[in-house]
Amino acid sequence: MSYAPASAQHLRAADPATLQQLAGTSMGTHWQVRVDNPEFVPLEHIRSAIEAELEQVVRHMSHWERDSALSRFNHASADSWHALPEDLAHVLHAGLHWARLGHGAFDPTLGRLVAAWGFGPHAPAQAADWRPASPHAIQQALQSSGWQRLQHCPQRGWRQSGGLHLDLSGIAKGYAVDAVLQRLHALGLPHCLVEIGGELRASGQRPGGQPWRVAIAPIPGAAPEPAPSALALREMAIATSGDLYHRHHWQGRSHSHTLDARSGQPIAHDLASVSVLHPECMHADALATLLTVLGPEDGLAFAEQHGIAARLASTQATHCSSAWLRYTTAVAHG
Repeated sequence: MSYAPASAQHLRAADPATLQQLAGTSMGTHWQVRVDNPEFVPLEHIRSAIEAELEQVVRHMSHWERDSALSRFNHASADSWHALPEDLAHVLHAGLHWARLGHGAFDPTLGRLVAAWGFGPHAPAQAADWRPASPHAIQQALQSSGWQRLQHCPQRGWRQSGGLHLDLSGIAKGYAVDAVLQRLHALGLPHCLVEIGGELRASGQRPGGQPWRVAIAPIPGAAPEPAPSALALREMAIATSGDLYHRHHWQGRSHSHTLDARSGQPIAHDLASVSVLHPECMHADALATLLTVLGPEDGLAFAEQHGIAARLASTQATHCSSAWLRYTTAVAHG
């Protein structure tokens, strides 16, 4: 079985009353939280805390909201310095870390390239109206992009070099998972499973001592292979990147939504999904994107070099890093 995005298992009739679930929408997707709540903290208090955390992420990091801290930075004048919110700065530092290690395969400064290709907030109202970016538009976007142009000075803040547009869609959702989980801990709820748009992080365990488990759907058309139907998460997050269901088609050619900053083009290899395990969902999210851009061979090599637990799947084959195999073997044996 090859793997596509993970999803949390639903509550069952046999589950104890202390295992409770909340759900909602934010960041253009759905979220779900499962908690072991033995003290029966009121669910409305839990929901309010979750929604407040998600609203802050949107307020600071959304490239869809014109008044977000990120959007204000994107539209600031050239050669200006800005003190950004602590959480946004934290995510930017993480993004730049992986940009350096991945030599630009992950890049948090691709807002103009995303716009040139008509993705994200710049997508046409009708999918049929989408057109590929022109070579001139790509060149123009790349001239004002690049993670090396994003500079930070402890005394002055973050420098807007001029026309630099941040886009954190490959990392902010993972950070939001971490932030919600930490907010639940602050409420005295250490045993929880948080999911936002298919990115998950588990803390503690289910009532009764069993680990939280996530189901991972097979890729349509992939050759079956023996694999566990669900993966146990022990103080671990999982994030998945893939364009199996999110592609544009133009004149007989399929275009991925995932862009390679090094070329300015959508990725063209056959990876359908990449799943990454990491203790923090923010890093798992960024790494899933990075490995997707690198592709099946270079992505697997990068994962091996840096000890990343990753599974790279196409309709033809699935490859797992050594760290992924070690983790899945360990949790399978308790």
